[in-house]
Amino acid sequence: MLILLGAIIVLHIIGIILLLVATIDNAWWFTDTISTDIWFRWVKTDGVWNTTDLPDHYPESYLQAVQASAVLACIFSIIGIFVFVAQLFTLAKGQRFTISGIFQMLACLCIMIAASIYTDRFHLDEKFGWYGHCYILAWISFAITFISSITYFVLRKKTA
Repeated sequence: MLILLGAIIVLHIIGIILLLVATIDNAWWFTDTISTDIWFRWVKTDGVWNTTDLPDHYPESYLQAVQASAVLACIFSIIGIFVFVAQLFTLAKGQRFTISGIFQMLACLCIMIAASIYTDRFHLDEKFGWYGHCYILAWISFAITFISSITYFVLRKKTA
């Protein structure tokens, strides 16, 4: 059981790291001369990357929803790991991991909302470009936080 708890902690920390990288780094959409994330756009001119504001044609309300959902996913996942550690020492068997599972499920839903809105509302009319590694990490972190939350709910009945 101790190895299982260690694996859960490692999975949870990997999920947090992926969520933070997906939220902070500048690689949601690429072209040869443009790199865009959910905060800024970098344009390459004369071999130098310069930061600019996001284009005006981005729908502001959807952009704010993506930003807020990504940040909330990070917050929920970080709170979840602290709650997990606290629950190990304070709650009785059968109640231990429910709250951690709920926080991970909330993080899972938030990053899914962020990536889904970004997929549906941005770069639809752009013919050249591709999704960057942060966009892919957002979907991978969705899967990891989902697996983690399900594992917490399954572990709820186990003895630790």
